Amino acid sequence: MTPVIDLLPPHRKDLGGGLVVRRLLPAPARQAVGPFVFFDHFGPLVTRPGDNHDVRPHPHIGLATVTYLFAGAVMHRDSLGSAQRIEPGAINWMNAGRGIVHSERTPEDLRGTAYTAHGLQLWAALPRDCEDSDPAFTHTPAAAIPEFDVAGAKVRVLVGAAFGRRSPVQTFADTLYLDVDAAAQSELALPAAEDRPRQERAVYSVDRPLRIGGVEVPAHTLAVLAPGAAARIAAPAGARYVVVGGEPLDGHRVIWWNFVASSRERIEAAKDAWRQQRMGAVPGEQEFIPLP
Repeated sequence: MTPVIDLLPPHRKDLGGGLVVRRLLPAPARQAVGPFVFFDHFGPLVTRPGDNHDVRPHPHIGLATVTYLFAGAVMHRDSLGSAQRIEPGAINWMNAGRGIVHSERTPEDLRGTAYTAHGLQLWAALPRDCEDSDPAFTHTPAAAIPEFDVAGAKVRVLVGAAFGRRSPVQTFADTLYLDVDAAAQSELALPAAEDRPRQERAVYSVDRPLRIGGVEVPAHTLAVLAPGAAARIAAPAGARYVVVGGEPLDGHRVIWWNFVASSRERIEAAKDAWRQQRMGAVPGEQEFIPLP
């Protein structure tokens, strides 16, 4: 019996300036996998002199953004005063809590140059009792992420625990995020989550097709696994893929623009706060994205 219970294809979303992403979550058939309610894959894209992929200051509530790069760099700034260059291999976890404002721009040393941008941005919805938590930003450098070989695959535990290793990234709920660089003809045995039988997991390849439990999974397709089930993930031609998930959310979430909340009232309050510019500002930034 195959562990794959759903295959979610991407839909393309134009973020402006020629930046088109593949969006996997939320999907018509599924709002979340574990705590993850948003999954964007951008690139690989050659950014050329004159391209403008800067994201001006904008707000978030009720979620944590999780940014991970395979190539390129991004300059993160937020209303807490954080200023962090994001580079491949590092995990950048921004807890919006009751409200934060941030921008994502091209680092100054890359402006006017050609470089490849490639990465993932996910949002993890916060548990209901953490929606009003203090905003925070945490950068975990690539060197601090556990990395090891398993059956012909290089595995990095970005968030959570797997194969006896644990990431130093702190989360609000059970969360799993693995980066796997698999050699051709390799097969990774993902163990059953016996101590967490409700744990939801999904697999996504950023480049080449996979085969999971006999099911052919095209690249750029999110393969959702049965809760807690073991899975054998084969990469016939080699592949770079991620495994994401965690315990199911504690209820449905309302998602509107950059806001995630357990109630419509929280969304409306955030709209009003941003409209009146009461959610803070990014030091040194004059621009902002208005409400849609």
